[in-house]
Amino acid sequence: MTVRLLTNIGRLWTGNDVCSNAAILVHNDRIAWVGRAADLPQSVPGVVDDIVDVDHVENLGGALVTPGLIDAHTHPVYAGNRYAEMAMRSGGSTPSAITAAGGGIGSTVTVTRGTDPWTLCNGVRERLRDWLLSGTTTVEAKTGYHLTRDGELADVRLLRELEKEPMMPRVHVTFMAAHVVPPEYFGRQRDYVEAVGAWCADAAAAGADSVDVYCDEGHFTTDEARWVLASGRNVGLLPRVHAGAYSRRGAVQLAAELGCASADLLHHTSDEDIAILARYGVPAVVCPGTALQRGSLPPVRRMLAQGVTVALGSDHNPGHCGITSMSLVISLAVAAFGMSVGDALRAATLGGATVLGVPDRGVLAPGRLADIVQWDADHEGAFAWAFGLKPRRVWRGGTPVQ
Repeated sequence: MTVRLLTNIGRLWTGNDVCSNAAILVHNDRIAWVGRAADLPQSVPGVVDDIVDVDHVENLGGALVTPGLIDAHTHPVYAGNRYAEMAMRSGGSTPSAITAAGGGIGSTVTVTRGTDPWTLCNGVRERLRDWLLSGTTTVEAKTGYHLTRDGELADVRLLRELEKEPMMPRVHVTFMAAHVVPPEYFGRQRDYVEAVGAWCADAAAAGADSVDVYCDEGHFTTDEARWVLASGRNVGLLPRVHAGAYSRRGAVQLAAELGCASADLLHHTSDEDIAILARYGVPAVVCPGTALQRGSLPPVRRMLAQGVTVALGSDHNPGHCGITSMSLVISLAVAAFGMSVGDALRAATLGGATVLGVPDRGVLAPGRLADIVQWDADHEGAFAWAFGLKPRRVWRGGTPVQ
C-alpha cells in the first residue's frame, strides 16, 4: 500500500472546476481525497490514520495541475513515413497525382506489411512513450494499416501488450480494418466488407475495445459501414465512425442510428448534422491538426452551443499529422476552433473519457484513477500561449513516470 500527498498545488483544474492552493491524496492507483490544502483532513478512513504518516509528500511549487490528458483519436500502428507526400500536398499536388507517385494510404499498407514485427513494435512503443511523457495518460489507438485478418489481429494484440509495459499510457484499442479496401480485394469491396464484419469477433477476443469505419468518399458507404459497425457492436465492440472528413455522406445519421460512441473528424458538418448529434447524444471527436492540414474546420463552437459532447484527438497518422502532444492539440483547438481554454481542456480530459467509455479518469475526484499532470505553468491560460505546454511531472495511476 502506498499513500502519496501532492501539496502546494497553486491551481488545480479538476475537469469540472478550479481550486486554488490545493492538495491531492493518492492511495495506490486512486485518488483518496482532493480539495483545498486548508481543508486536508487529519485522517482518511481506510487510507491513513494520521496524515503525517503518508509514504511520500511532494511539493508541487505552486504549479498548475490537471487530470492526465486523453487523446481520443490516433492511428499509431504503422511503419515508414510519407514525408514526400506531405511536401507534394503542400505544393498543391492533387490526390490522384500523389497516388500516381506512390503515396496515399496504400503506400503505408505496403510498408507496414513488409516490416518485421519487432521493428513495427518498437516504432509504436516510441510513439506511445512520447504521448505519456507529454502528459497524455490515455490514448485511443486504431489499427488499419495491415488490412488482413492476421495482421489486424496482431496489431490489436501488439497494442494490448505494449500497454502492460513500463512508461506506457493506458490504451483504448480500436479495430479499424475498414480503413480502405486493400489491393487484393480490388473490385470486390463487398467481399472485403463481409470479411471485416466476420473478423470483429476475433478482434474482440484479441482485446479490441471499439470498431471504427471510414465512411466517406473513396472509403466505405453508409450501408457498408452499417454492416461492419453492427457486426462489431454484436460482439461487444463500441461502434465509432469517421464522418464528414471529405464530404457529407450520411455518416452522422448512421452514427445516430447505431448509437455510436463517437462521430470523428466532422470537417464537413452542417447545422442539420449538429442537431442530430445533439438530439441523439452522439459525441464528436475533432482533430485540429488534421483539420488545419485539410483547410476545413468543423464548427466546434456551434456544436458546443447545441450541447454536443466534444472530445479532442491528435489524429496522429503517417499521412497527415504527426502530433503526439495533446497540450499542442489544446492550443490548436483554441486558436483554430475558437474554443475557450476551459472547453478545450475539458474536451481533452472529461470529453475523451466520455467518448472512450472510461468513467474512471478525465476528472480529479475521489475514487478516480490517479492520472495526474503537473505543468510548467501556474494557470491553464498557458495552454493558449505555449503551443505545446510542457509537463514537469506525470503520474500514471499514482506512480510518477518522470
